[in-house]
Amino acid sequence: MERRYCEVCGREAIGLQIIGCCHSFVCEEHAEPMLRELKPGELKEWGVCCYQRFEETPDEEERT
Repeated sequence: MERRYCEVCGREAIGLQIIGCCHSFVCEEHAEPMLRELKPGELKEWGVCCYQRFEETPDEEERT
């Protein structure tokens, strides 16, 4: 998977959050709580919002 970066600070993004008509790739710090609570690879749709946590990359898996 192509690496994505936080649109706020430029760090590696953990996921994508869509709130209404706006979407953004965000890191752990800038993610909404609903996105941070998801497990890697999980998707949650909630009203007009959608949160997708990216799968862990191989180098992240080695750290855990």
